[in-house]
Amino acid sequence: MSRIHLCQFLSRAAGLFPDRMAIRFKARETTWGELNRASQEIAGGLRSLGVASGDRVLILALNSDRYVEFCYAVWRLSAAVVPINTRWSRDEVSYALSDSQPNIVVVDDAFAGMVGDLTAGNDGVRLIHIGDGAPPEGMISYSTLREFGAPETGLGGAGEDMAGIFYTGGTTGRAKGVMLCHTGLVATLLAGKMTDESARGVAILCVLPMFHLAGAQLAIASAIANRPLIMHAAFDPSAIIDSIVEDRIDTLSLVPAMWGMLIDHPKAQRADLSSLANVLYGASPMPEGTLRRLIARLPQARFMQGYGQTETAGVCTLLGPEDHDPDGPNAVRLKSAGQPILFSELRILDEAGGDRTRGEVGEIAIRSAGNMLGYWNNPEQTAATLKDGWIMSGDAGFIDRDGYVFIVDRTKDMIISGGENVYSAETESALSTHPEVLECVVIGVPDEKWGERVHAIVRRAESSGVTAEELIAYCKTRIGGYKCPQTIEFREEPFPISAAGKILKRDLRAAYWAKLDRNVN
Repeated sequence: MSRIHLCQFLSRAAGLFPDRMAIRFKARETTWGELNRASQEIAGGLRSLGVASGDRVLILALNSDRYVEFCYAVWRLSAAVVPINTRWSRDEVSYALSDSQPNIVVVDDAFAGMVGDLTAGNDGVRLIHIGDGAPPEGMISYSTLREFGAPETGLGGAGEDMAGIFYTGGTTGRAKGVMLCHTGLVATLLAGKMTDESARGVAILCVLPMFHLAGAQLAIASAIANRPLIMHAAFDPSAIIDSIVEDRIDTLSLVPAMWGMLIDHPKAQRADLSSLANVLYGASPMPEGTLRRLIARLPQARFMQGYGQTETAGVCTLLGPEDHDPDGPNAVRLKSAGQPILFSELRILDEAGGDRTRGEVGEIAIRSAGNMLGYWNNPEQTAATLKDGWIMSGDAGFIDRDGYVFIVDRTKDMIISGGENVYSAETESALSTHPEVLECVVIGVPDEKWGERVHAIVRRAESSGVTAEELIAYCKTRIGGYKCPQTIEFREEPFPISAAGKILKRDLRAAYWAKLDRNVN
């Protein structure tokens, strides 16, 4: 694949359709020409502040049109965006600031106070405010930045140049920054059928957060396909249903838990949802009951499920519309993650790294055009995950005779709750610092609404009366709320351990998963 610039698609759309709407956010509408010009002017302003090739620009903000403008502006300077999870705690944001070492931090009204405090006294970081209110003291306003320097009209970074650092959970208790390049971010979109120009003019709705690949890639896909993007700052089922009706939304991507809340909302039963042609989901399996309700309510829609990781720049397998028939002869495929997309290869490996035969369970290894460059500032974890060009996924599964990939368990200690990855080590690290916690284990257990929920098993210190509610509240001061235990049980007897002295989590999980045919939900 030739040298691909993320900005070339925006430039093309602006050249072909300068007056067509590119983004609508709240009451603001931006055309392709205006979006292109805004990115050029912002890039000029960032350049005047010293941003150069290879620098990092951290963004902590809710979805907005300005978020998209800044991403393109950063890419024009061959720099990298660092989108930060808006559900992170103050401590986690502080860690990302220290780890990524940005010279620019972009914030909106919701996070200006937190970031202002965290960067106080650090003269090497300039703060830019993209909110609708007045910028706090010491921050550069959005409009002022656009007037700083001459517009940057170049296309900037390309190919294997780093385009972003996307933080994902860590098996050692700290988040890891996944380095992704221009080609990788585009290749998975092209292969994942997200760039169909035949629906030009029909809107894509983006409510998935921009700090997740799924949200960021919807913005890129809209430029590739020259389709307007309707952006929402946060997920509100009622508002999403209104937008589908009013904006005639064609494409909507949500995690399964969101689809469940949307289709079960009272408005969904009487609203005209006939415009929805593409129903996309991923990040966790779709419960059969939810899928059946969606298919019954949206008979006109094409359903597609994607499986992938941050480390693979998004999807590497796809379960297409032809396999979304719960009552058909191939209904078993609905339990699969589909087949590998273009530019992706999958292998099933045994403990020694050899290939399993079809139907045998092993660790899923992935090689694709979207594979990460590595983990930022973390060569040890990079070497453990990226081996000879293959990503070790941490998922256990098999490939059937027709090439469909089935995930049955996880080899790494990760929970997927409501589409968010939660690494047990991060939750255990936070919980273990409570003075009345003697020992703790965090596992994922089945949950009807969220797929899996974060569950902690705790041994309290002698004479301790600390409650589950107190421990959950304590965790929320140290890590993002979605990583905190949703339920806690207490036990007095020691945890089962292996001959090597490691806690046998599989034994602790077994009782919760005994009634299911696989250990992921």
